[in-house]
Amino acid sequence: MALESLMVPLGTPLPEFSLPDLDGALHTGADYADGPGLLVAFVCNHCPYVKHIEAAFGELAGAMEAMPVVAICTNDAAAYPDDAPLQLRDQAIRAGWTFPYLIDETQDVGRAFHAACTPDFFLYDANLELAYRGAFDESTPGNGKPVTGADLHAAVEAVLAGKPVPEPHRPSMGCSIKWR
Repeated sequence: MALESLMVPLGTPLPEFSLPDLDGALHTGADYADGPGLLVAFVCNHCPYVKHIEAAFGELAGAMEAMPVVAICTNDAAAYPDDAPLQLRDQAIRAGWTFPYLIDETQDVGRAFHAACTPDFFLYDANLELAYRGAFDESTPGNGKPVTGADLHAAVEAVLAGKPVPEPHRPSMGCSIKWR
């Protein structure tokens, strides 16, 4: 079922998290406290909306080396086996993702972020306060618009320049998070 992101209020602090990546190494929000910010993407392997942008997202993340990126899969992997860690590893390889892909097995982190769909993007500034939430771009499967990453790219550039991201922010649209 397609759903839009919840558009969490700008300025919201980065929720605390501690999650393992696909190799079992723990990543926390505190790891990014002294950086330029953090881009958090709630994604999964089975969703056609994520598949639609995954290669372009990998390219964009690689091109914006100054902005750390983490992807999080919050979906219930028991009910959606395509979102189990082995399949997520295959997705990361297929999509060219070199950033950490984190597993939110308890789903507590997804709830803390108020993630609603996949993909759902949350961009935090150097103070780790929410500066952008919303869409990768205006493309969705079947709408005929090119996958460019323009919305997210512009937001990252503004944050890296220490500027606010101009509003309005277009909500992300995708498959609903698969809660237990």
